[in-house]
Amino acid sequence: MNMETLLLLMVLTPLAGAALNGIMGRGFSKATVSVIGCGAAGLSMGFALLTAWAYSHSAVQPAPFVHPYFTWIQAGELSAQYALFYDRLTLIMTLTVTVVAFLIHLYSRGYMEHEGGYYRFFTYLNLFLFMMLTLVTAASYPLMFVGWEGVGLCSYLLIGFYFTKKSASDAGKKAFIVTRIGDAGFTVGVALLFWTFHSLDFQT
Repeated sequence: MNMETLLLLMVLTPLAGAALNGIMGRGFSKATVSVIGCGAAGLSMGFALLTAWAYSHSAVQPAPFVHPYFTWIQAGELSAQYALFYDRLTLIMTLTVTVVAFLIHLYSRGYMEHEGGYYRFFTYLNLFLFMMLTLVTAASYPLMFVGWEGVGLCSYLLIGFYFTKKSASDAGKKAFIVTRIGDAGFTVGVALLFWTFHSLDFQT
């Protein structure tokens, strides 16, 4: 497979796992839920390794690899593409994120075995991995912002997973509020960048 396909599969595989468990997980056994959740994380890690190998042996290396897939925002001067960016730093980050996430998924199989909402937990974990990979592979500030917001949302959902406990609920709200404060600075920074450079692509 070529770089653009491997990169896309690495990012989207956890989203597929989250969608499958999120939509149908209530009717699945815990074993099936964990196989889907851990399998999606494991496949993503495998694609991350293949992407790293393909990049290391490609002619473009050490230059960044950027591939646009489609335009998802077109409003006046603002044009944002769903484009993924890959360089040596991205290689390190994607391998770190996917390996650690896969180990967390494996650990969670036993740790959460006797808890309710088992399918929800693995849905949140898969979604967190998708958002984190979106954050570190985005080729533009708007797409990175989506990943940033998604990571914040998943952190809130995971921290407040035991939402019937006041301590967990309060901790989730605290994390959500702190993240929103960061969002304000992020949004202002993106607006200033667009005003200055008339583009939000990293390469520009």
